[in-house]
Amino acid sequence: MDSIFERIIATDDIPENKSKAVQAGGQSILICHVRGKFYALQNRCSHAETTLERARFRGDTIMCPLHGARFDLATGAVRNPPAVTPICVYPLKIIDGWIYVSTQAAPLAET
Repeated sequence: MDSIFERIIATDDIPENKSKAVQAGGQSILICHVRGKFYALQNRCSHAETTLERARFRGDTIMCPLHGARFDLATGAVRNPPAVTPICVYPLKIIDGWIYVSTQAAPLAET
């Protein structure tokens, strides 16, 4: 196991179409389980600076509960205003039913 990946949570602890906020590397990260895939992204909307914990999923996007800004789950790219700045998406691995996230590597974000 690469030392930059931190074991975070069991995959069974996040049901389909749900998310869970966790702390890793001193950051709040939202682990999302959507359409059979897991994603790790910053738990903060780049527009309103509010958490995304109560966000809804629409297709392959997450929608901020405050103003409706949408972000691509895989890339963090803005899909719908009022946000204009993408959010960070972190590398994630699943090993033996556990989710590992890297916060030490440069986060992924589409500009």
